[in-house]
Amino acid sequence: MAKIDDMQLFVHVVRSGGLAAAGRKIGLSPASMTARINQLENHYQTRLLIRNTRSIKLTEAGEQFYQGCLRVIAEIDATEQSIQLSKNTLSGSLKITAPSDFGKQFVAPAIAKFVAQNPQVKPHLHLTDGLVNLVEEGIDIAIRFGNLPDSNLISRMIKANQRVLCASAEYLKIHGQPLQPNDLLNHRCLVMERFGQSMHDWHFKDEVIRVPVAMSSSDGAVIRQWAIDGAGVALKSMVDISDDLTKGNLVTILDDYILGFSNKDKQQIGLQFLYPSRQFQPRQVAAFMDFFQQQI
Repeated sequence: MAKIDDMQLFVHVVRSGGLAAAGRKIGLSPASMTARINQLENHYQTRLLIRNTRSIKLTEAGEQFYQGCLRVIAEIDATEQSIQLSKNTLSGSLKITAPSDFGKQFVAPAIAKFVAQNPQVKPHLHLTDGLVNLVEEGIDIAIRFGNLPDSNLISRMIKANQRVLCASAEYLKIHGQPLQPNDLLNHRCLVMERFGQSMHDWHFKDEVIRVPVAMSSSDGAVIRQWAIDGAGVALKSMVDISDDLTKGNLVTILDDYILGFSNKDKQQIGLQFLYPSRQFQPRQVAAFMDFFQQQI
């Protein structure tokens, strides 16, 4: 940094037209200014300035050094500005995985809005109702439902959520309203499939019912649409069907009984971010999590 300081001082001297004038601008005495220029000339073993009491004049070597100083200082200024700009401009990759239905309804639109505000961010959205190894797949953020087991991943709550049973009003008008969990044995149940396994053991507060599988899919969005179309009863997350409840496309049933797909499910299950445990999280990743939580 000493060389940079000497270059900046030399430019001050030339632009000010004298050592005393430059010294007054940067808070150094004439003696100190003279000593600094002498040190600079001794270092390069050449005369840089022709000086008298009233003025200075650049020597040929001095002119060459002065132009070089200007280039170096300009490069430093540009680099500093670039760094400051990068601090305020989000950029880089952003890899997210989310459940299919929730991802299509909420995550994909949020990503589009986020990138509209931060065009240097390059997102990739992986939708799956299965589980993904974040580290092996290079995923920055997973958005998941449920009370998750202990792991080396960091979790951050997005919002409260719960599992619900739902169907269309038309379906319930035709097939009747289930009043207790066992009534589902006589209903058409729309069942999720994960890794080839049917998730037809539905957990309630006091019992587990293995429901009959009328239709099944590995895609939660398909299950939701079938329910809207009147095909049967579906087990979904409240967040997934919130808009459909508002619009009247679906209604919930057996609210006082249902827990979820697993004996680990509770009355309340979280909608959460999961991300690898690491000290330095990319800025675009942290910014998207804040943005998405505000959106949702």
